[in-house]
Amino acid sequence: MIHARSDSTETEDESSNEHELRREVEELRQKLHEHRLLLDERTAGAHTTPKAGRPSSVALWGLGLLALVLAAIAFFAGYLPRQRQETTVAAEVSAAEQAAPRVVLATVQASQGGNSLVLPGNIQAVTEAPILARSTGYIKDRLVDIGDHVKAGQLLAEIEAPELDSQVEQAQASLNQARAALDQTMANYDQGKSNLNLAQITAKRYGNLAAQGVVSKQENDQYQAAYQSQQAQLAALDKAIAASKSAVASSEANLGRLREMQAYKQVKAPFEGVITVRNVDSGALINAGSTLLYRIAQIGTLRTYVNVPQADSDSVKIGQTAKLTVANMPGHVFLGHVARTSGALDPATRTLLVEVQVPNTAGDLLPGMYADVDLNIPVVDPPISLPADALVVRSDGTQVAVVRPDDTVHFQKIEIARDYGDHIDLAGGLKAGDRVILHPNDSIREGVKVQGVSTPQAP
Repeated sequence: MIHARSDSTETEDESSNEHELRREVEELRQKLHEHRLLLDERTAGAHTTPKAGRPSSVALWGLGLLALVLAAIAFFAGYLPRQRQETTVAAEVSAAEQAAPRVVLATVQASQGGNSLVLPGNIQAVTEAPILARSTGYIKDRLVDIGDHVKAGQLLAEIEAPELDSQVEQAQASLNQARAALDQTMANYDQGKSNLNLAQITAKRYGNLAAQGVVSKQENDQYQAAYQSQQAQLAALDKAIAASKSAVASSEANLGRLREMQAYKQVKAPFEGVITVRNVDSGALINAGSTLLYRIAQIGTLRTYVNVPQADSDSVKIGQTAKLTVANMPGHVFLGHVARTSGALDPATRTLLVEVQVPNTAGDLLPGMYADVDLNIPVVDPPISLPADALVVRSDGTQVAVVRPDDTVHFQKIEIARDYGDHIDLAGGLKAGDRVILHPNDSIREGVKVQGVSTPQAP
């Protein structure tokens, strides 16, 4: 304030001196004009006299003296005020350079609360399955379309498969033929058993007669051989029965398989959900196992996969709460939980795959949506938080201008742990309570003394 009043007084003095000099110059000009008029009158009178005369030396000296006075007045009126003003400005600039620069300070402190880790993710259905045809044929009737909610076992489409129907009839005929062959083999076996009994009795009788000498030994041997032949034939029939039974079982299995395939002509929903894809229409030709008919998904509960960086992977626990937000519903937060983790890091990205499940009873979320997943990770040892405006990036690394207790500047190197845009978390270099300069300019150098304007708290 004293300096401002002094400048104001000097300005008023300079203005008063200038006004006084201007007044004196105006008076001298008036006198010069009167003197010139007097000379003109004398010159006119001399022309009327017989002799012409020259101006006196006194008049010439007066004019010269007057010119010198006017030049001196003009010099002092213009040069001296300008010189005095330049001297004042130079003194002010010198004082400003010698004064300590004013800076805005921020006091760094440890981060408060948990670490809000927001990661991108894609919403998917917990259960989703493609519906393919097991029978080759034509779509006879399509009963549902995309967006339809279906129940487990509900009929979705019917397939017309005449070739499959013919295969079923052929398999049925083969089964009947195998059963008939089994019945014939069983009849032959029964006849073989009767023949074996007769051959056994005859062989026994001739054996007794041969022992008594009634019949010859040759005749007895023939009947003994016939008995053994009937035994072998009966054993063969027994094996034939087993083969016929196997043929019947094979035919029955083939017929059962074809009938099961025939049952797949009716395409049914495997579980309750919503039809998300419909790929065919009535009359379309489909191939078994390759043509996609529908895609069905359960949307009562949805899941989102996120990739957690290695630095935070040990902080993610199964069951912890997660918050989901989507762009088309601003301000609406969906609560979920961590259902499971992969238990290993991806070696390519060094991230942990985490599944977050979210209830969707209202159906607001849809599979395929993009979501931001907020994992509020608890921090045991909170890092130092620093405003991003305090960073100074140089060739020898990232630094900040720290103000010591004696108000001198020291450029301190720092290690950045995480960058949030407006502020950063440090891995080292500063401690809580340090004062740093925001927006440091070129005038801030190592060891210079500064004046702090304000000390807002760092985020």
